[in-house]
Amino acid sequence: MSFQISEGQIYGFLGPNGAGKTTTIRILLGFLKPQHGSASIFGMDCWSASRAIKQEVGYVAGDVRLYPWLNIRRGLKLVQTLRGGDPTKTGLALCERLNLDPELPVRKMSRGNRQKVALVLALAHQPKLIILDEPTSGLDPVMQLTLMDILRESVKQGSTVLFSSHSLSEVESLCSHVLMIRQGQLLVDESLKSLQAKSPRVACLTLEDGQEIDSTELPKCVISTHRKESAIEMLLEGSAQEFMRWAAKQPLADISISPPSLDRLFRNYYLEDEST
Repeated sequence: MSFQISEGQIYGFLGPNGAGKTTTIRILLGFLKPQHGSASIFGMDCWSASRAIKQEVGYVAGDVRLYPWLNIRRGLKLVQTLRGGDPTKTGLALCERLNLDPELPVRKMSRGNRQKVALVLALAHQPKLIILDEPTSGLDPVMQLTLMDILRESVKQGSTVLFSSHSLSEVESLCSHVLMIRQGQLLVDESLKSLQAKSPRVACLTLEDGQEIDSTELPKCVISTHRKESAIEMLLEGSAQEFMRWAAKQPLADISISPPSLDRLFRNYYLEDEST
């Protein structure tokens, strides 16, 4: 597997359980030494220069473990000791946005609040590279949206983000580029815009009473159809212009076309990989 991450972008890192996402991240962070090949961040080797790299990286693990006695204020002091500078102002501002009490110890926190602590401590020193392994786990929907806003703002200020997730909706709303792996192999390394152009869409056609469509010459972009009483669902691939010209000639009461479905595209990738 080989890939590069461009500075100032948000990369979505996707794959099923056991695909190798966490192992890849551990190699990048110098927690594991690769048996073959190499990995580098900021032009430095991830194993031999791990300490220097970590000074400029913010990381949240997929399985957050924190000291029971830790609270945000103590955590920020530790960050200051390890990294230098004073992260207190930024850290407390993040606490306020994430609705987190900086005095509350971890032992009294819910899982979601422990996740927030990890996020605050990872972001408070304003790292150049942010690596997040399933970061929204345990967060409620409102806090998930807040985290997305925080990450977008971090990128505007010069950070780069590698965002591992199982949620396609998160990746679609946040990321500019997608990496997808399965069984340790890279299947996709493309911009989100490019993937959306390839992704199929669903058109739902509602017919006028007693009317039928002309199904003898369906547009080439229609790859499948499914009838539901007076409605027909069609799966579209590629440009919809030809389809719209055809639909304008049909006896339709209503028509809707969904946005590109990355979910369906990614499932196709997985199924193709399984079949080989």
